Amino acid sequence: MHGTDSDGIITTGTTTVGLVGADGVVLAADSRASLGGRFVTNRTARKVVPVDDRTALTFAGSVGDAQSFVRRLRAELALYDMDHEPGASVDTAATVAADLIRRDQSPQLELVLGGIAPKPAVYQIDPAGGVMDAPIAASGSGMQLAYGYLEDAYDPEQSVAELRAVAAMAVRNATERDTASGDGMTIATITADELEREQYDGIEHAVSAATSQPTDSEVAR
Repeated sequence: MHGTDSDGIITTGTTTVGLVGADGVVLAADSRASLGGRFVTNRTARKVVPVDDRTALTFAGSVGDAQSFVRRLRAELALYDMDHEPGASVDTAATVAADLIRRDQSPQLELVLGGIAPKPAVYQIDPAGGVMDAPIAASGSGMQLAYGYLEDAYDPEQSVAELRAVAAMAVRNATERDTASGDGMTIATITADELEREQYDGIEHAVSAATSQPTDSEVAR
């Protein structure tokens, strides 16, 4: 996907994933930004962005367009929350995001949106504004490589602690073959208690941190 912001920075070279677990959602993305997928302009781009305290999204496309889009989405959901109790669900957030995509005349974005209100859910939103609810989702130039790993490794009964490792490995596997993705990684975990986002300078650093965390069964022992 191609899109250009005011600085000409685009993220066609992107791998992002979203996973639904037993107790929450995990989103992850590499951190490389480039011009036309050919020249690396930034190695620490954060492509996992909180929308509210229980919802976040990943994006493939223009960094500038994504920043503008997130501001508009937050504003739309804030207005929705003023008139509705208990506020926007993940499904509502995905619908609003898709409506904004359809109305937008700027270069297009591909989104993976996930959250925990009222239950864990992930939605893939395509550049035309189509919405698909799926337990696993991926976007960007490395998406096929990420899906190849996720199809075998993903288990919907896993906790977010376990799915952090799955998401990190999916992004790493994609960056090993997709030369336009890489450098670092952002991983976000969303549970009923919190939304936590961590940035890692290197792909292997992210994988090491994600896989070294104890699983629920290990904690129980």
